[in-house]
Amino acid sequence: MTRYFQNRFALSEKGAKDLRRGIVFSTLLNLALMLPPTYLFLFLMEYIGTQPQMQPHTLWFYLLLATGLAVVMFIICRWQYDSTYTAIYTESAQRRIGIAEKLRRLPLAFFGERNLSDLTSTVMEDCTQLEHIFSHAVPQIFASALSIILIAAGLFSYDWRLASALFWVVPLGVATLLLSRHKLAKAFVHLYHVKRGVTEQIQEGLECVQEIKSYSGEQEYCHSFDQRLKNYEKDLLDHELVAGVLVNLSAVLLKLGMPSVILVGAWLLQYGDVSVFTYLAFLIASAMVYNPIHEVCNNLAILAFLDVRINRVKEINAMPAQEGDKEVQINGYDIEFRNVSFAYESEKQILQNVSFKARQGEVTALVGPSGGGKSTATKLAARFWDINGGQILVGGKDISGIDPETLLKNYAIVFQDVLLFNASVADNIRIGKRDATDEEVRRVARLAQCDDFINRMPNGYDTIIGENGETLSGGERQRISIARALLKNAPIILLDEATASLDAENETKIQAGISELVRDKTVIIIAHRMRTVRNADHIVVLNGGMVSEQGTPDELMAKNGEFARMVKLQQENSDK
Repeated sequence: MTRYFQNRFALSEKGAKDLRRGIVFSTLLNLALMLPPTYLFLFLMEYIGTQPQMQPHTLWFYLLLATGLAVVMFIICRWQYDSTYTAIYTESAQRRIGIAEKLRRLPLAFFGERNLSDLTSTVMEDCTQLEHIFSHAVPQIFASALSIILIAAGLFSYDWRLASALFWVVPLGVATLLLSRHKLAKAFVHLYHVKRGVTEQIQEGLECVQEIKSYSGEQEYCHSFDQRLKNYEKDLLDHELVAGVLVNLSAVLLKLGMPSVILVGAWLLQYGDVSVFTYLAFLIASAMVYNPIHEVCNNLAILAFLDVRINRVKEINAMPAQEGDKEVQINGYDIEFRNVSFAYESEKQILQNVSFKARQGEVTALVGPSGGGKSTATKLAARFWDINGGQILVGGKDISGIDPETLLKNYAIVFQDVLLFNASVADNIRIGKRDATDEEVRRVARLAQCDDFINRMPNGYDTIIGENGETLSGGERQRISIARALLKNAPIILLDEATASLDAENETKIQAGISELVRDKTVIIIAHRMRTVRNADHIVVLNGGMVSEQGTPDELMAKNGEFARMVKLQQENSDK
């Protein structure tokens, strides 16, 4: 059963065992709730229906019995609470951590294929809903089914005629929901995707607000969003109507049980086939026995919604993670591409048989037209993706066999798209080295030409710069990214348009910082400005995902090929 729960509900082994324990204690709680009417029945039997020659128990006996039953019910309630709510919340926390750990191990290709709002919703909303359903519904469904079976068995053994009158409605109520479960599941899936569309459009509006305003698209966006909200509202009402009708129909059918007990019991009582106390016992039972059945009917509808959430969690857990050795000895930091081929999708080939070597102590520049594969090659060198063919070696070791986090300890990376956190300037720089002192942070900031604009801020290095550095210009954000890389001081440097957001004056100033960054290291640099790569030791020209030529700047100029053409074209444009 533990393995079944693990596979069915995407639980850990401990979570499956906790769920099993929760079902047991929820069943005991349902049975314990039948103790008060049983107690009342016994009391009435002794004090009203007992034979004259029999001496009933004293009132103190019943007071002590009531106290004992109350204590037993309290203990069962406490065990049930701990085994459902407390245990489920712990499992929910582990589920979130597990998803986060899984996402951490996935290649970046996964994130390129998934919308960020979609992933955020899985980590937050889906896990929250699963937490609620598992704590309030799943154990109760199994427990209610078990409780009904046990209670029915006891009542049928006592009087099968009144028990039949009491339980004949149960199959009808449950069958109503089971027959409509497919329709409910389909409605849940549709509603889920409609709601996700609303969330994604909200995120899109927040991320693209500048473009929307720049092109006077506010009215069109608001109209589109308003229409999407109306569609969501309509679908939500339709779904609630369908689910409500079915659940309430099953509840109405269950309500027919009590009139059946009244009529059948009265008929049997009239002919003396049952005693008045047996009749009374079944009437009391009919007032309470349907509570667990109501739980089953209500939660069967919820289970259809549960499957949608679980399938999304299972989808992430089933994704192949990047693995590798955590303890690796690297001899040198040369990076070599050997016939590397890569495609984001099967129909979209990015690199084809790319081979070159970036030697330690040298600057290797990747140049070429946009879309040629330069940025992709740089990210592949850090194993942000796994290649489709060939090999990428660092110090003679194939990086596909090295754990990504172990590998990235040797890299300092500055990409064109800088990502900053909603924290202080110092904390954003300190990402490069967590235990860096304030003086170390200030030193690299000066090298990256950050010191001037940081000192103009209200709180200097302690100034909070907003989400993704929204209070900074593009050039300022780029310089903080360079300072971060300087602080890490890794043996391999990857620079993707590191100075693209800087003007000529600041670019010249920052070259001193970059010169400090790349000294005696393996450097791969991408730049469209030819002056940025004029001092490179080795140049690789990528065009259409293939190496069209490579060599030193002088060799490529003498060859008068693609690189020479790009240099001359930029010189002509700068002279105009």
